[in-house]
Amino acid sequence: MKSANTYASIEIDRAGHLRKDAGWLDSQLTDPASRIVPVWRSRSLVIEGDFPQPVTLPTGHVPLDNAEAIVFLGLVEETAHFAIDVSHHDEPPLRDYGTFQDLRRVGPRMTANEGGLLAYARAMMTWHKRHRFCGLCGSATEVKEAGHVRQCSNADCRNLCFPRTDPAVIMLIHDGGDRVVLGRKSSMLPGQHSILAGYVEPGESLEDAVAREVFEEVGLEITDTTYHSSQPWPFPANIMLGYTARATTFDLTVDYNELEDGAQWFSRDFLLNSPEDATFRLPRKDSISRRLINEWLGL
Repeated sequence: MKSANTYASIEIDRAGHLRKDAGWLDSQLTDPASRIVPVWRSRSLVIEGDFPQPVTLPTGHVPLDNAEAIVFLGLVEETAHFAIDVSHHDEPPLRDYGTFQDLRRVGPRMTANEGGLLAYARAMMTWHKRHRFCGLCGSATEVKEAGHVRQCSNADCRNLCFPRTDPAVIMLIHDGGDRVVLGRKSSMLPGQHSILAGYVEPGESLEDAVAREVFEEVGLEITDTTYHSSQPWPFPANIMLGYTARATTFDLTVDYNELEDGAQWFSRDFLLNSPEDATFRLPRKDSISRRLINEWLGL
């Protein structure tokens, strides 16, 4: 089996059967052995350093009053872990314990379990922030089942909403030999290039999404579409489904609405000697795109 991608397969028992046990949850929220994972405006509490350390706090160290959401994440070695959104503070709280940092910056330097736990907490807080109102009637929603359900407060509606993850395909397209297609968006770091990606549309298989996105973005026909692995990507709320495929046509027709700064074929030798600076750089090391490229390069 392939090893897990960054942020995936963390060692936590999600213990879904406990989410409806209000008495047990209340007892865990007052148990000093339980741990709190605070999130402030999509940022995670860490101790900075060459290898940042995530900060989890005993329950008594984080005021629960006014928290925008409290989510039972699960059990880590029988210890209950809760994510708490403290975004109602105008300034980052809990400064005696660490600083709130963007996971995109510190995650690549954490262990898989550390980064994965923070990614899980961040993803849940993002979902809560985006579903405070019912999509059917517009009434406010209420947190249920330890933060894994939101229910409409309108007695005539009571619609249930569950955490959402948007599926996106990401694919390394090669020519069957020594070249691979990389594209660039203006939102990327200077010089950064990556493989192609796009969202899965309703009524579409993953393989069909791969073929459609490749044709739309660079005008290539493909074959030999092969699944590689997946990666949770909470920036803000995606699951990346990784594929490789071989091009059967080779002239690029770039959609500059999708890839503002274009796309082109790159040779294996060029990528192996990437300067990793503002002139050219590969994707972030915690991304499935970088893993797909590295494996194609034989690294």
